[in-house]
Amino acid sequence: MALVTVKPTRIDVAIANEIADHTNVELEEIAEALTWGADEHVLLALAASGWLYGRLQPAEERRAANHILAVSLMTAILPHLLKSAFDQVRPDRLTVRGHRRGVPFSGRSRDAFPSGHAMHMGALASAAGLLPPARRRLVRSIAVSLSLTRVALLAHWASDVVVGFTLGIVIERLLRPWSLAKPRLGAQSRRVRS
Repeated sequence: MALVTVKPTRIDVAIANEIADHTNVELEEIAEALTWGADEHVLLALAASGWLYGRLQPAEERRAANHILAVSLMTAILPHLLKSAFDQVRPDRLTVRGHRRGVPFSGRSRDAFPSGHAMHMGALASAAGLLPPARRRLVRSIAVSLSLTRVALLAHWASDVVVGFTLGIVIERLLRPWSLAKPRLGAQSRRVRS
């Protein structure tokens, strides 16, 4: 049972109504396909694969793989914990117009806040800060676009996506010093002697 009920803002409702009024089946199918790029199961599988591949790479790349896996795990767990504490009806449960135009139903009806997909993407966008500028911009553009699919599908209110994305950034930044830390000199020398 949720502890706090979150109400959508007037802006959230206005955005959802505009989407419901102007969407169509083709747009919804595209958004539904794209949103899989931000799904926790897909991202965890990719992060685990990257982590395994990273075991064969130099130390700096292993640390990056550790970081991505740690961030992916945290952003997979935290939304479930938050959704058990917060109760918010998804916009797709409050519109009839959108369903007539192809909007599908998403997840559990009262699990809108925060967007887990956006949390994953916020963490990814933040971690992209470790990349060269051109790749950083590309990753961040993809992360924002995939997050917006949740609004387009009426799976989340716009504010759910903003909060989820922001939480993802915070999680990535909090984990960065721990998961990207270089081993201390004493720990390295013990490993060399072993």
